[in-house]
Amino acid sequence: MEKTSKKVSNKAVLLAGIITENPTFVSLLGMCPTLATTKSVEAAIGMGLLVILTLIGSNTIISLLRKVIPSQVKIPCYIVIIATFVTIIKMLTEAFIPALYSNLGVFISLIVVNCIILGRAEAFASKNGPVASFFDGLGSGIGFTLAICVVAFIREILGTGALSFGAYFPIGAQYILHIIPEAYAIPIFVQSAGGFLTLAFVLAFLAWRKAKKDAKKAAAEKARIEELKKKKAEELAKKKALEAANAAEAPKPEVKPIEEAKPNEPKAEEKPIAKPEVKEAE
Repeated sequence: MEKTSKKVSNKAVLLAGIITENPTFVSLLGMCPTLATTKSVEAAIGMGLLVILTLIGSNTIISLLRKVIPSQVKIPCYIVIIATFVTIIKMLTEAFIPALYSNLGVFISLIVVNCIILGRAEAFASKNGPVASFFDGLGSGIGFTLAICVVAFIREILGTGALSFGAYFPIGAQYILHIIPEAYAIPIFVQSAGGFLTLAFVLAFLAWRKAKKDAKKAAAEKARIEELKKKKAEELAKKKALEAANAAEAPKPEVKPIEEAKPNEPKAEEKPIAKPEVKEAE
């Protein structure tokens, strides 16, 4: 099945991780980095990229070794594989992006115990091929990155009134885009409580939107069923009317009256029966 519909299944797996099975907004996984690393959009992008690389690498390797790893020790083996990739990524980040490494700090190491990484390894990579597992890791990583970037975008604008880039990534200079006056900024949104408030508002909005969409879908389905019932009733009424019209137009058979025979008159065909003569004995 995987070989016959490889393109379709890989696309579906990729989109599922981004939209329908988003690890943050749908499954509510990875809440720790979502709340702690979303004070700025740039930091959220950095964390998202690290998670994407870890997901792709760990998913692919675990999928390749899924038939070799004993079921009794699969979770420790998964953690060792994930920790290996996290260590490599951590060292590369410290070497080439030291500002991002300093900002994220311990949260880079905590990727090892991130529920998204271990959850996709257990739920998908251990049961599917390496290509599908690659797309699953890519889709889940992109979905997580988009989710934390949305939260960071709201927090940074409401908390500072601007968006800044270049503080963590070496792009040559730091750029600041002012959106609202600094006097109207709400500093609580760049603090710990702001993460909870922003995430709560975003989840509430998504739940309201989903409920509205489900209600609209249910109303459309109900209207479709009522339309089918109405059409069925009209067809049945037309059928009964046609049968009634055909019955009215059909010629009635002629019924001949039955002649009753008179009791005193013998029938014409009947003949009197002659009595045999009896001779007297001498």
